[in-house]
Amino acid sequence: MSASEAELLAEVPDGLLIGGSWRPAGTGARFAVHDPATGARIKQIADADVADGRAALDAACDAFPAWAATPPRARAEILRRAFELVRERAEDIALLMTIEMGKPLAEARGEVAYGGEFLRWFSEEASRVTGRYGNTPENSGRMIITKHPVGPCYLITPWNFPLAMATRKIAPALAAGCTVVIKPSELTPLTTLFLAEILREAELPAGVVNVVTTTSAGPVSAAIITDPRLRKLSFTGSTPVGKLLLAQAADNVLRTSMELGGNAPFLVFDDADLDRAVDGAMAAKFRNVGQACTAANRFIVHRDVVDEFTRRVTDRVRTFTMGRGTEDGVTIGPLIDDRAVRKADDLVGDAVHRGATLHIGGTAVAGPGSFFPATVLGDVPAQSRILHEEIFGPVLAIVPFHDEDEALRIANATEYGLVSYVYTENLARAQRMIERLETGMTGLNVGVVSNAAAPFGGWKHSGLGREGGIEGIEEYLQTKYTMTPDPFG
Repeated sequence: MSASEAELLAEVPDGLLIGGSWRPAGTGARFAVHDPATGARIKQIADADVADGRAALDAACDAFPAWAATPPRARAEILRRAFELVRERAEDIALLMTIEMGKPLAEARGEVAYGGEFLRWFSEEASRVTGRYGNTPENSGRMIITKHPVGPCYLITPWNFPLAMATRKIAPALAAGCTVVIKPSELTPLTTLFLAEILREAELPAGVVNVVTTTSAGPVSAAIITDPRLRKLSFTGSTPVGKLLLAQAADNVLRTSMELGGNAPFLVFDDADLDRAVDGAMAAKFRNVGQACTAANRFIVHRDVVDEFTRRVTDRVRTFTMGRGTEDGVTIGPLIDDRAVRKADDLVGDAVHRGATLHIGGTAVAGPGSFFPATVLGDVPAQSRILHEEIFGPVLAIVPFHDEDEALRIANATEYGLVSYVYTENLARAQRMIERLETGMTGLNVGVVSNAAAPFGGWKHSGLGREGGIEGIEEYLQTKYTMTPDPFG
């Protein structure tokens, strides 16, 4: 670890943020955060228990009435200040993410830009929450429709995009007038702690955002979710965990937003611009070392172009450099931990055993660090696990197809429906794909779809609700209808 990295890590708070103050866990317990590129311990932080979680919710509930009554413009100005501070500290935040999560520094800088945009976007949306007023159809009275913050919220974020997943949830909640308790992943909690200090510097009132870091996610989350004062749950993570949380949320009829797993198809038709398709494949597959719910999982390629597409993507992968994300020229960093390496190794082994062709990569790298090389598999049989399970690793699996109907059948043959990618120059076919693919988002001749101004979310088992866009703030608002007499009657 370099001296500059050590200085940055020393700036990161190591406690729980509850009621505007940093404090240790009630039991004094702490846990270690590790660099996945080296396995080295980089910092120890507070390990909250159930009582700490309840204290954080107490603080959020106490702060809610005053924050809900704060003028939207004032809330907007705090979010805008936070955006400016994130932009000022962009290099530090990017380095911190690379240290704790492993992504190459260039990609971490991109996440800072993307994550910061949620603070800016929702600062602009805060004062645009509106209702409506009008006659009933019978002219028997007047309808007044107003929007109100839903209440205290519990936000659970994943490890793979430590800044963007936090800002994507915190920003709309605050813009709407809600207070929050946020629980980052125990694997990458440091970026959220750093962001929380930035929010304090932006003059966010005490108790509006509370941060709980813990290795006891199940008990701590259950205590918060089952508390009748909580009114909203937002979770990003795996579908199995999302289902468990939905079941817990049912008893108190919580508003829920669930951004869950994906199994994204990437369709390449015979008329596609292959240069653009290969560029898109690199972005859709290998961004964040493949550790993204939006990562393309299944590359469904027309037989007339599959050989050329396979050759080109293999040649591009051959140019990749694997290593610690802070090193110059690195394009493939580590996976988050050794379990992720074992999973990628198992999925590749299963596909090859069933008859897939291994073009490059495919063998786990010995430590230190949790590395798996960028891999290309061709002619992957339909029964292969890699086509049915979310990979969350740098493995590009190719399946050939004959015609449009077969491509759609393969693409839609999954319980997931987060995002799809389509490469074609045929306008009519593109429109058919948009209408027939069973996903909440589609990238048409592009390999990256995420944008703060767009509604992010999926269909089927990929989740409920939307984050980002004008839709994002609605997830934190509830509607009230008031009937009044006809003033002229």
